[in-house]
Amino acid sequence: MIRVSGLEKTFGEKTIINNLSFSLVAGEILGFLGPNGAGKSTTMKILTGFLKPSAGSVSILGHDVLTDPVAAQKQMGYLPEGAPAYEEMTVLAFLEFIAEIRGFTGQQRRDRITDVVRKMSLQEVLTQKIETLSKGFKRRVGLAQAIIHDPAVLILDEPTDGLDPNQKQQVRALIHSLSKDKIVIISTHILEEVTAVCNRVIIISEGQMVADCSPSALEQESRYHGAVTIRLDNALCESVSQSIRALAEVDSVEVASALVGTSDLTVFGKQGVELYPYLNRYLTQQELVPLGLFQEKGRLDDVFRRFTVGQQTVAEEAAMQGSVADKEAAL
Repeated sequence: MIRVSGLEKTFGEKTIINNLSFSLVAGEILGFLGPNGAGKSTTMKILTGFLKPSAGSVSILGHDVLTDPVAAQKQMGYLPEGAPAYEEMTVLAFLEFIAEIRGFTGQQRRDRITDVVRKMSLQEVLTQKIETLSKGFKRRVGLAQAIIHDPAVLILDEPTDGLDPNQKQQVRALIHSLSKDKIVIISTHILEEVTAVCNRVIIISEGQMVADCSPSALEQESRYHGAVTIRLDNALCESVSQSIRALAEVDSVEVASALVGTSDLTVFGKQGVELYPYLNRYLTQQELVPLGLFQEKGRLDDVFRRFTVGQQTVAEEAAMQGSVADKEAAL
């Protein structure tokens, strides 16, 4: 278990982390979210023992990070932001060095290196200097060193930054496979990462926890949860949006540009209305065949902004965007 209790960090008069507490157990993949400057990376550095907290405690599998840092760090694999490494070393030399300082020798060291090279598909760059690698390969080398000792806890700061879509999928699959008996913490600004990988989400804002739940529960906090989006040709957009707005079961409609020549109508129902089957029947009755029709699960970006900048600001922005989109559609 990881146990974080009453964690605080100040730099001068500025409070970066304010009374942060949570616990994690094996099998949990935590998405650690927050806007820039919220305290995500600072929290990561405290968990790994690189920074000392101003108050509070961190325990990693029973080892206090402050009083027993080496024992705690033996349990952890850490990928810092930017994946720093010794640029003048080759990939193989770097991994051999990391394996050695993790206590592996002989055949065991060779086996661990072979394993992480295979998992991260590094065969083609083993003899290259790290300074010559692309950003994506540097990130994969960073991940390889983080898992080379098969740690019980993985702490990953922006693990898929710089990776192409195929590489992202590979890393996400790797995280899923590793998480069965491990604790994984992922700090990321990529919200799709949360729904693709994580089974728990914590959002912090100005150093304080503002949400702690599952990704699906977070989606249900979105004002888009249960709304229905209809994709139409632009030629039909204005007339259909007006007719749908007039329906008794509909509360409001937002119009947004989609693919070239098309627009999305996002329809919000009144409280208690089963909107999707109702709209589906309505479109059939009107003999309208949309290019797309789906029920929204909820949008994490909407929830994220509401938790980090305030509900009133998000509502005002949504109203402004809806007004502009309506005018564009009318034109």
